[in-house]
Parts: sequence; C-alpha cells; structure tokens
Amino acid sequence: MKNLPLDLECPVQYALNVFGGKWKVLIIHQLQDQTLRFSELKRAISGVTQKMLTSQLRELENDELVKRVVYPQVPPKVEYSLTPFGKTLIPVMDCLCQWGETYKNHKLQTARAEVTI
Repeated sequence: MKNLPLDLECPVQYALNVFGGKWKVLIIHQLQDQTLRFSELKRAISGVTQKMLTSQLRELENDELVKRVVYPQVPPKVEYSLTPFGKTLIPVMDCLCQWGETYKNHKLQTARAEVTI
C-alpha cells in the first residue's frame, strides 16, 4: 500500500489505495471462494502479466488481505487465499458484481434502443 497517513480523512480513498485498481479487485474476486496457485490465478485473470500479478499479490499480502503459503516440495508449490480480514471484502465484491451486471444490462438496452431508432 502507498504510504498514507492512518488519519486520512476520506475512508473511500484509503480503501481504494489498499484494494483499488484493475488487478487487485480481480484477484480478490477470484480468491473469494477458493485457494488458487499462481498459474491458476494467471489463467483466470485475462490480460494480467506475470510481473503485474506478482506485484499485486505481494501488495495484497503486505496489506494482510491475501495469504501466501509455500509448500516445501519440488517443484515448488505456492497457494494464495484470502485472509480472514480479506474475506471482509466479499460483501463489497458481491455488491460490485451486482452493480456491474446491472450496468452491463443498462448499456445493452441503451445500445439496442439506439439501433432501433
């Protein structure tokens, strides 16, 4: 997370500095119901580069939203899951998904209406 004062007045700004951005939200969405390996996350999130996924996972881990478990085996096995505090974002993600579906339907209806004009 960027170095923000803990007394930042706007809680929305504070929250968005922790989990905002294109990739973090998608990572949290993928991990909300399951534990995944790095390669599984990369496949599930279209367009993310290995470098960006690594960076975003590290930030989420540093912010205590994602837990990384390394298993001592060959080849190495690393799994990612939400921490208990990270799971507090699930209702937020559910609302975001519902809003996204509503907005998508709105845009589709608007586009259809423009075609028939």
